[in-house]
Amino acid sequence: MRILFVGDVFGTIGRRILAERLSSLKTELEIDLCIANGENAAGGSGLTNNIIRKFRKYGIDIITNGNHIFANQDCFTNLQNDEFVLRPHNFPDGNIGKGTAVYTMENGTKVGILNLQGRTFFHEITDCPFRIARTIISELSKHTPVILIDFHAEASSEKKSLFYYLDGKVSAIIGTHTHIQTADEIVSPNGTAYITDAGMTGPENSCIGVKPQQVIQKFILQTPVKFEPSSDGPMLNAVMVDIEESSGKAQAISRVYERISFT
Repeated sequence: MRILFVGDVFGTIGRRILAERLSSLKTELEIDLCIANGENAAGGSGLTNNIIRKFRKYGIDIITNGNHIFANQDCFTNLQNDEFVLRPHNFPDGNIGKGTAVYTMENGTKVGILNLQGRTFFHEITDCPFRIARTIISELSKHTPVILIDFHAEASSEKKSLFYYLDGKVSAIIGTHTHIQTADEIVSPNGTAYITDAGMTGPENSCIGVKPQQVIQKFILQTPVKFEPSSDGPMLNAVMVDIEESSGKAQAISRVYERISFT
């Protein structure tokens, strides 16, 4: 099977990229399942119920998220009730939503998805992603050998450590959050695919999605600045993973990078 993971979808421009390019891209690449991180889709922070509906229309099967998922309460209904809208599983107990799901494809193949958040350099208090991953993988493996993790984390060392910790136990670990696509994709001898960050689907000419001058101002003056999403340089970042369905072992991983010209 071939899974396409779309890097953090940022703001209006990210959604427009999906609307105009995702369907044809899935056809060209012969994609069987599409996952996207959507935590920045609503103006650069959070999700809405309407955006979730649009994601489905564009061809996204599963939506993962990260530290901004609770920024917009408009998505809480879907977060609570939609089986395939996830938030990091290691948020403290009592939060709405869930961080794991088993998706059944048309041919009957099941895919387990786990959404986790790192703790290094994050202010939010979350439970240990390493310990929780082991527990959840044990449960998911009862349903399918094909398991993919979206690890939403700041530190590359934390992401790579999770890869070594879970090597051979999951099909793929895809890093998100930094909005910069890394060039370290690998498939281990044990059959786990990995990349530190899938990147961002949004404005390339930006500081991780925001108008550069505003970010520069904050760095120089060290005072609060209202950030606005950039719309300059539409770019699609994604990762494609080929997985053997019977064993759950990854066979290949490759980056997808496109500059988009809107019609």
